[in-house]
Amino acid sequence: MEDFSIRPDLASRALGGGVVFANDEFFAVADHLVMPDPPTFSPRTFAHKGQVYDGWETRRRRSPGQDVAIVRLGVPGVIHGVDIDTSFFTGNYPPYASVEALAVDGYPSPAELQAADWSPILPKSPLDGDTRNLFPVRDSRRFTHVRLTIYPDGGVARLRVHGDVVPDPALLPAVFDVAALTSGGHVTGCSNMFYGRPHQMLAPGLARHMGDGWETARRRTDGNEWAEIALAAPTAVEFVDLDTTHFKGNAPGSAALRGSLANGPWFDILPAVPLTPDTPHRFPVHPAGPVDRVRLDIYPDGGMARLRVIGRPDRTVLEEKFRRHVGTR
Repeated sequence: MEDFSIRPDLASRALGGGVVFANDEFFAVADHLVMPDPPTFSPRTFAHKGQVYDGWETRRRRSPGQDVAIVRLGVPGVIHGVDIDTSFFTGNYPPYASVEALAVDGYPSPAELQAADWSPILPKSPLDGDTRNLFPVRDSRRFTHVRLTIYPDGGVARLRVHGDVVPDPALLPAVFDVAALTSGGHVTGCSNMFYGRPHQMLAPGLARHMGDGWETARRRTDGNEWAEIALAAPTAVEFVDLDTTHFKGNAPGSAALRGSLANGPWFDILPAVPLTPDTPHRFPVHPAGPVDRVRLDIYPDGGMARLRVIGRPDRTVLEEKFRRHVGTR
């Protein structure tokens, strides 16, 4: 079975996700569900409502029903699987959960979302406590929101919604970062990701720390490390950003970027250039033609905080990708 958890978490706060409604947050607020960092726990840490949990926890239900949280995805997309993480919830996790999804334009209110026509993507399913509960999803439609229902009550540390980003072309400018996760760029391969996965260098904003980027192990053999990224669409690339922020004693000595179109031969976008530690580098480029994938080579190893590939994409391809996942199963 495919490991869907290697795909971006569409609900992550790091991509702009947020909890827009929860019917009960007595012990711990639902905003924790979309935090990008793994949950933590400090035993015997009590506040005025009891043990402090890094997750969403509702009160003990004394009447029929269930508890609900609605999450706005940070980036709309096709969902390949959900991770209902009950880490550190042992005697207080929900025994069952279900997930529904919704595609809606604009910025609906919590009341409008509750009244909407939701599609089930995970039926009521049993959960285990203090673990990640992984469930594949088989629905090719594009969604903007998910609704987590727990039966009857309890605590969930994180809700991860892994999938492929499908942005609305009408909301994209003429020139943008076509490698960005939020634009539909995604990693297709890499040589090494010992300390940090390469998709992190495609995340929005500045890197928060050294762990918020791609970092390899120390290379002890000849050669170099690399990562390949599929772009949002075939693009005429105009600028490349190679950002080594936070990487001081472990930045690559140099890097190069090559491109390819329709699985054709690789050609230079940016020939090998020396890199400075802890520094954003920006390079105007003039490649021989459009590309739909790029390969970043770092020499010989090290860490990259962010990679930006800025250019003018083929709008026809963007629109076709969007139509392919709207309203179809």
